[in-house]
Amino acid sequence: MLKEFSSEKALRFTESVIREMTRICLKHHGVNLAQGFPDFPAPAEIKEAALRAIRADLNQYAITWGTPNLRQAIAEKFAWYNGVTIDPEREITVCCGSTEAMLSSLMAIVNSGEEVIVFEPFYENYGPDTILCDAKPRFITLHEPDWHFDEKELSQSFTNKTKAIIINTPNNPTGKVFSREELQFIADLCLKWGVAAVTDEIYEHILYDGAKHISIASLPGMRDQTITINSISKTYSLTGWRVGWAIASASLTASIRKVHDFLTVGAPHPLQEAAATALRIDRSYYRTLAREYEERRDFLAQILDEAGFRIYRPNGAYYIMTDIGHFGISDDVAFAFYLVEKFGVATVPGSSFYSRSSLGATKVRFCFPKKKETLKQAAEKLRTFKEIRKK
Repeated sequence: MLKEFSSEKALRFTESVIREMTRICLKHHGVNLAQGFPDFPAPAEIKEAALRAIRADLNQYAITWGTPNLRQAIAEKFAWYNGVTIDPEREITVCCGSTEAMLSSLMAIVNSGEEVIVFEPFYENYGPDTILCDAKPRFITLHEPDWHFDEKELSQSFTNKTKAIIINTPNNPTGKVFSREELQFIADLCLKWGVAAVTDEIYEHILYDGAKHISIASLPGMRDQTITINSISKTYSLTGWRVGWAIASASLTASIRKVHDFLTVGAPHPLQEAAATALRIDRSYYRTLAREYEERRDFLAQILDEAGFRIYRPNGAYYIMTDIGHFGISDDVAFAFYLVEKFGVATVPGSSFYSRSSLGATKVRFCFPKKKETLKQAAEKLRTFKEIRKK
């Protein structure tokens, strides 16, 4: 008889629900408002930079923790936008996307049995990341409609076993942008308990209604107690290039680099060179980016509202969380399958963002990094859904 080949860790989580919804959407030739990737072109100058790098035969291994040019570009941008000066030689690790940056960072600092605080709803990778580190996730709920956390609950979650807290701002899936006051409250707890803040800031430029992005690393005392995760995926519409990074103190970076080296060796060399071009793009690009995403947000929000969904209006990122409980539905997974199979619109069940599925049983998430034509197609399908629902 064969042995059980699945590890205990692998049995503790499922495949990505988001990526599964994309496959189902393709099967039904639907409009994919599930997985957060743009269906429009990346900036031409960045693509040309990649082509130049390939033609220049930069096709072999780069330095494991990133090309000098890219690390310098990351340091330059982190200084002017995030307000923190870093050493590109000792405090940056370039990874295969922010996904690997997060896992490498956690594996580098978390020991077996230690705890990692995770706000929920959370990006679905964070839970499995803690399991793969053999750590215990401790979930703190963000409460709608403004997705605030309970200060007392958060304070009580910090113990001598706590090693890290994961922060995602702007947040996926809620669109919450953590305020300076909220981040300061978290920072004070981290400093008190000696806990690392691991912050995913991949949506830092996608902000609405006057919201401001603040890096917790910029707060007093937190520079050397924070690991800042980012990538080129969302800001520059390059989700398939898989170039991300982790910024941390030299001592933390030394550990992250060791894990990264044996996990993936390195990110694609020519795409790293192109990423450096992206980070040095004219700063007007970011204002245009936010404005165009705000137009998409407002368009989809209106369509969802007209179709009967109760929406939670985001202040950042490119997702809209909705409530479907008033439809008489308490099974988000069944509803998500129904919507894509019958009406051709793919969304993500809310339960995939919670440790307890019951918390997301009446929620689904839509994304809007799509061409206007794509959003208009989705609008027509959702209007059909509305008409059918009325009958």
